Amino acid sequence: MITRRRFLSGAATASALGMLAGALPRFARASAPAELTITTRSLDVAGRPATVFGILRPDGGQGLHAIAGQDFRLRLTNALDEPSLVHRHGLTPPWRQDGVPGVTQDPLPAGAGIDYGFPLARPGTNWMHSHLGLQEQGLLAAPLIVADPAETGLDEQEVVLMLHDFSFRDPAEIMAGLRGGQGHGMAGMDHGAHGMAGSSQGMAGMDHSAHGTGTGNARPGMQHDMPGGMAMDLNDVEYDAYLANDRTLADPEVVRVERGGRVRLRIINGAAATNFHIDLGAAEGTLVAVDGMPVAPAAGRRFPIAIAQRLDIRVTVPAGRALPVLALREGDRQRTGLVLAAPGAAIARIADLGDDASAPLDLALEARLQAAEPLAARAVDRTIPVVLGGDMASYVWTLNGKVHGQDTPLAVRRGERVAIAMTNPSMMAHPMHLHGHHFQVVAIDGRPLSGARRDTVLVPPGKTVTVAFDADNPGRWAFHCHHLYHMEGGMMTTVEYEGVA
Repeated sequence: MITRRRFLSGAATASALGMLAGALPRFARASAPAELTITTRSLDVAGRPATVFGILRPDGGQGLHAIAGQDFRLRLTNALDEPSLVHRHGLTPPWRQDGVPGVTQDPLPAGAGIDYGFPLARPGTNWMHSHLGLQEQGLLAAPLIVADPAETGLDEQEVVLMLHDFSFRDPAEIMAGLRGGQGHGMAGMDHGAHGMAGSSQGMAGMDHSAHGTGTGNARPGMQHDMPGGMAMDLNDVEYDAYLANDRTLADPEVVRVERGGRVRLRIINGAAATNFHIDLGAAEGTLVAVDGMPVAPAAGRRFPIAIAQRLDIRVTVPAGRALPVLALREGDRQRTGLVLAAPGAAIARIADLGDDASAPLDLALEARLQAAEPLAARAVDRTIPVVLGGDMASYVWTLNGKVHGQDTPLAVRRGERVAIAMTNPSMMAHPMHLHGHHFQVVAIDGRPLSGARRDTVLVPPGKTVTVAFDADNPGRWAFHCHHLYHMEGGMMTTVEYEGVA
């Protein structure tokens, strides 16, 4: 577990299997770059061995801590036998250091290394993941926590919880199943940066046979009626397991809480295709940040977290008690999580199926969140409408009617206040992510609000969500749905500053 003292000192180490709630060492000093290696590691999932990807430190642990106000300096080495590259989700680097093949950098060849360096302006809960092919589904992801020096005196324990959806099947096989095996409607699509290369087909030890519920197809009964008669598809990929810090509820991580019981949960949804609800049971938590950006405190016992989003929740564990922190799969009974345990607390077994299916994610919480650091008041200079299209039958997903490779980039000028109005007439929700910026949610279905600042926002079926950002980081930036298979199916474009070569 991460205690406040260990978080500040970087003294503890994590296990080689990636105990993500274990200590993630900070940058030792500004002049010494951190080292991370893209490699493989072994997990036990539901009693079966699995070989997955990892982003490992020299001590064998996953993930990284840095400190706001210092320079981010990193040496990244690719130890795989295939190309790869890592995007640092939530950071706002110079665009050539954003880690997106075909947009900002070339893939890193097998055995090669690359150096990164830029200032870290903001603290927050962020993460790292591959943006090449379908490698992210193979757990090529890790936490990236940027500490706030102003919070060094807080008497609270930090616990990182990273969520994944896991399949024993090859991700390319899942994608083929979603496309009906024929790639309906995909003729002519440019798969250059996001094609099947690097999709973990060569991972040693991966069981590519069908297993359990890993069908790769839409699950019967997972449609929900929406207003106006629209049928909403919640989950188009079935998985063998849902992981919290690489473990299932058959053997969950138990984090021993220090005396006093005050905990800051840093929750990262690193799943490829699954939204969750975070359930604190009878305990009440206080949401203090989303996507690394502070919000006015919002109390609750259940919080939605879409793919790629992050939640910072403060909670107090009562003396002598154990507090399960569960992630409930949207629209289903399946769940995962960890346990926060006060000294002497008894730990009860938790089933991986709840009593009732959870509800679809909606925008109820989004509508009441308020940014603690809103954008400065000024008029919008440019509004860009974006229609999120696609369907399950063809499995083609588009932005403004175009798949990536045939799309028209969204043009902006440096210094503008830009609004993007995203309308979703499709039957699936889309977590939309803009690289290189933090936007503010400024309207839902045309109703203005001073919402949260984020980098990823969910746009449910039949809804319109408008976000605004200041064009203050020139470059060519990816803008896409963070559901991995929707992005692979075409739902990606770029936001391009005029004059950027």
